[in-house]
Amino acid sequence: MKDVAENVVAYYEPEACDLPQFTALIEQVTRAEDVPNAVGIEKNIPIYDMSILRPVLEEKTARCEIMGEWARVLHSGAGVVALKQTYADTTVLDKATCVYENIIAEEKKLAVGGSDHFAASGANDRIWNSLQKLCEASPEVFLNYFANTSIAAICEAWLGPNYQMTAQVNLVHPGGAAQQAHRDYHLGFQTADASASYPAHVHDVSPILTLQGAVAHCDMPLESGPTKLLPFSQAYRPGYAAWRRDDFRALFEERYVQLPLAKGDAVFFNPALFHAAGANSSRNIHRFANLLQISSAFGRAMETIDRNKMCKLLYPHVTQAKQENRLSAVELAAAIAATAEGYSFPTNLDLDPPANGLAPETQAAFFTRAVWEGIDEGDFAERLDQMSSARMA
Repeated sequence: MKDVAENVVAYYEPEACDLPQFTALIEQVTRAEDVPNAVGIEKNIPIYDMSILRPVLEEKTARCEIMGEWARVLHSGAGVVALKQTYADTTVLDKATCVYENIIAEEKKLAVGGSDHFAASGANDRIWNSLQKLCEASPEVFLNYFANTSIAAICEAWLGPNYQMTAQVNLVHPGGAAQQAHRDYHLGFQTADASASYPAHVHDVSPILTLQGAVAHCDMPLESGPTKLLPFSQAYRPGYAAWRRDDFRALFEERYVQLPLAKGDAVFFNPALFHAAGANSSRNIHRFANLLQISSAFGRAMETIDRNKMCKLLYPHVTQAKQENRLSAVELAAAIAATAEGYSFPTNLDLDPPANGLAPETQAAFFTRAVWEGIDEGDFAERLDQMSSARMA
């Protein structure tokens, strides 16, 4: 490692990574007193029952307490949380699964999709940008899928408000091979040389720009290969260099843990956590997960999303749901947050001036205002186009 001052690391180099130091970190234990809202701890991973916590998230003080606990776990605790019964009603997952299966079939006909990060092509079926594709195929299913206050709360806990939702479906068939241990986006998706070219303090920043999640669309017993996780590994600062080394990967294979999931459960983890999709050794389980990758408003999301189009598609369904009192205000807010752009910048400030002296109205704020003010669908679409044009000018 190159020192610019005593005890100050300028760059992380793979050959200087310390396996004993890493080992000491992953030997930590999650204590019950550190996760008081969890219903249990399995393999060092705190388990949260959202059937209990979901109503509690409606109360501001309790919501902040729970989100603070999740943030501590993701940052300096195990680095991963399991949310049981993230979906109280899994019917919406079944409907989304049907939509996604149709998309997979169509993309196979067109010979698109199918490649994967850190795994051999052909080992699974992959839908890139499953967020927008679900919205385009069925706005109503999309609305009910993302009107999820548990997902919204964990996203806000790690990233703050105005996060950017993206998603990719991963369907691993029986016999599908495991991934290699890795870290995720941003620096985890760079080559070793590119990653090493970023100074050490950027390695510290990368994990707080993204949250990784996986929603189980089916029951996932261990033989189906749920994600392999190495609790506390996110705390190793040179980890974006270390995960590429054979000895670190070998230790991962010795120490990783897996949690069985039921349909409707979800796991969320720090993107710096060493992890890998497991091998599907089952005979008849087609492991179906929607991988949520949520980005900070201050970072760059991995996928380009036509949020303008998504907003137009979703708006009549949101307004109808509000009129019929089918979804609460917080559920609608969760769906809008997964759909619309929540950050004001970058924009052309000549054409899109600050609305309050600081920043222009965001797409998400306008969407919310339009719903509560009852703005006509045509006027809503026209204003969206005006906002989009100003940003691109």
